[in-house]
Amino acid sequence: MVDRAFDIRRLPGAATLAITCFVILYVPMIILVANSFNTGRVIGEWEGLSLRWYAAALQNEAFLNAAATSLILATMAAAVATVTATMAALATTRSRGFKGEGAIHLILNQPIMVPEIVLAIALLIILAQVKQITGYTGLGYLIIAHSAFCIPFAYMPIRARLEGMDLTLETAAADLYASRFYAFRKVTLPILAPGILAGFMLAFVISLDDVVISDFLKSPGQDTLPTYLLGELKRNLTSEIYAISSLLLLISVLIVAGSWLVTRKKI
Repeated sequence: MVDRAFDIRRLPGAATLAITCFVILYVPMIILVANSFNTGRVIGEWEGLSLRWYAAALQNEAFLNAAATSLILATMAAAVATVTATMAALATTRSRGFKGEGAIHLILNQPIMVPEIVLAIALLIILAQVKQITGYTGLGYLIIAHSAFCIPFAYMPIRARLEGMDLTLETAAADLYASRFYAFRKVTLPILAPGILAGFMLAFVISLDDVVISDFLKSPGQDTLPTYLLGELKRNLTSEIYAISSLLLLISVLIVAGSWLVTRKKI
């Protein structure tokens, strides 16, 4: 009897389930993008092809301010999260099994496992007290919160890159009397760079798309792009919202695709 590897495609109904999932996920996105090119104001009534709503979005000052806030926030949060995740990945992959390793992995992955609204409420309680003590109401609180939330997303591709790295390269550098810092700068870091870039891009898009933490912690005048869209949906649904959503979708897809491309190369 010949053993065959498990293949999910052989299970009855697997193809139907997969197609159903793809339809549920992607058909609404296709409808959203299609409606963003609709000339008319009435949602669901096609009146012709036009870019008028994209032009209106690019002239909308509130949208541009929210987009600028989101870009600043996502860049800062992704940078902090990537640096922290890189240090954590080096500590957990360049050391043999040590006491407390499991607890460290649990702490690092906690933001992924805990419901986001729970994390948002916890951060709100802490940062509200800090606001009362310091009187500071700037964007720093959102940067701290997004950074904490994005660390595990940056950590995963960086750790994966390190785990696939040939350790003999660092050993060879040490045999040639290279210091640890020099070996890291000349050997480890260039090989690790695609993983760091992928971690940064993934953290960036997670921060850019976040709505729950941002909605809980933002101060007046600090609308991010997702919270701005949420507010507009409550007030008035127009094709301009579809256009803005399509732009956000395009940016997210491009960043995620770029993250996948930079990690394809073998070490």
